[in-house]
Amino acid sequence: MNDTSSKHRIVIVGGGAGGLELATRLGDTLGRRGRAEVVLIDKNRTHVWKPKLHEIAAGSMDMSAHEVDYLAQAHWHGFRFRLGELTGIDRARREVHVAPYRDEEGHEVTPARAFVYDTLVLAVGSLSNDFGTPGVREHALKLESKADAQRFHARMVNACIRAHAQTTPLRPEQLKVAIIGAGATGVELAAELHRTTREVVAYGLDRVDAEKDVRVSVIEAAGRVLPALPPRISAATERLLDELGVAVYTGAKVAEVLPDGVRLADGRVLPAELVVWAAGVKAADFLKDIGGLETNRINQLAVLPTLQTTRDENIFAMGDCAQCAWPEADGGKGGFVPPRAQAAHQQASHMLGQIRRRMASQPLKPYRYRDFGSLVSLGEFSTVGNMMGGLVGGSLMVEGWFAKIMYVSLYKMHELALHGYAKVALDTLARLITRRTEPHVKLH
Repeated sequence: MNDTSSKHRIVIVGGGAGGLELATRLGDTLGRRGRAEVVLIDKNRTHVWKPKLHEIAAGSMDMSAHEVDYLAQAHWHGFRFRLGELTGIDRARREVHVAPYRDEEGHEVTPARAFVYDTLVLAVGSLSNDFGTPGVREHALKLESKADAQRFHARMVNACIRAHAQTTPLRPEQLKVAIIGAGATGVELAAELHRTTREVVAYGLDRVDAEKDVRVSVIEAAGRVLPALPPRISAATERLLDELGVAVYTGAKVAEVLPDGVRLADGRVLPAELVVWAAGVKAADFLKDIGGLETNRINQLAVLPTLQTTRDENIFAMGDCAQCAWPEADGGKGGFVPPRAQAAHQQASHMLGQIRRRMASQPLKPYRYRDFGSLVSLGEFSTVGNMMGGLVGGSLMVEGWFAKIMYVSLYKMHELALHGYAKVALDTLARLITRRTEPHVKLH
């Protein structure tokens, strides 16, 4: 699909937190004014903020109230949305190639297409890394997309209903959930499941004893939960998980995922009906072979401080799929920007300025990551974290209601970037009203 327009052609691949925010802001400022043609490409029709996937999986969030329809967002904000999955980049012709999109019955909806760009931004996010562990692909669930989260939730509800209906004693693995990886996703999912499984059981599944029968375990190869955060945050989180009755196994390497449990490297077997793999992060495998761009060992695209890829000044990468230097990390020793939603948000704002400078033939500016700390939600039980981590030479530990408010505000910042104050205020009010008239946990 060649376009001979004289407008600057901006193509963004990936409609996650950073990609959708960038497309929205570019559309509002450049697209509507006719200064650029902005195209967002994604293989899904709708967007859900990835840090919310654990709530969808646990059933504590109604996805339909929070997902963003790409076509509608594009219509309202001056950009175009095109459905499809990236398959290649022709750097010489400045084209991105997109695979045909097929529906659930295999019928072709859109053909293979090519989109011409002057500036290309890759924001395809990240996936979990199973490190080649046997049995993960066959027997474990992941939380990489809304479909994954919905699949887990359906299996969890079915497991509760099955246990209630059967006349025989529960098998050792029944109603046991093993979460591999005690990073933010694993810990938050464990806490949400503690509450939502009990609420599901309370809706008439009286033959299941939630306190006795339902068990959630978290398995972590490192010596503590939340190993990327300060030790005192880990200690507080582990204490809270213990109060919830979540079994925590640290220093426990997984050797194999079984059909009915998890085998650890020391030979122990933990029975589990549902296994979730939430350990490790990597970028998509296809990035290794696309356009001859430089990647690291976990498939992230190497970028310069300007966020331009090292081998092509016309291609930028941002978010989890980019290996972006962070000179201030580790007390000045240096490192790389962590895969966090706040980084994607910051990079989207920076890229807006970069593209404007690029269109005006002005020098580009280096990106500097600002660490505002990390927050981990333990559902309605508590929230813990550290604020302003890299800005004050240390960290301020926060917990309880203040931390909860700060955690909610992170999502509100994302919504504001997409919708503006009026729509966010109205949507928030509508959700509060709905919350009082519907079950607090999704039952199907």
